[in-house]
Amino acid sequence: MSVRICELHHIISLEQFYDELTRQLHLPTHFGRNLDALYDSLSADVSGPFEIIWRDTEQSRQQLGADLYATLLEILQSVAEERGDVTLDIHH
Repeated sequence: MSVRICELHHIISLEQFYDELTRQLHLPTHFGRNLDALYDSLSADVSGPFEIIWRDTEQSRQQLGADLYATLLEILQSVAEERGDVTLDIHH
């Protein structure tokens, strides 16, 4: 089984973050574009295995704000920890 790769580059807004995940991981149409729905969709709706590679995270943290960036990272880390078929690769 091949691993689907989702690469995030130069993320500077929450909308862009949602857009890229939706495009690359094919989030379901009922995805509500909010943080709770993001967790729910990534943990249950997206078939695996998949890997999320987030590059330029320092730029993302500056543009998104430290709190939102930390929340997004926490959601991705929780999904990766809970699922055995999800890998998270963060590049600062």
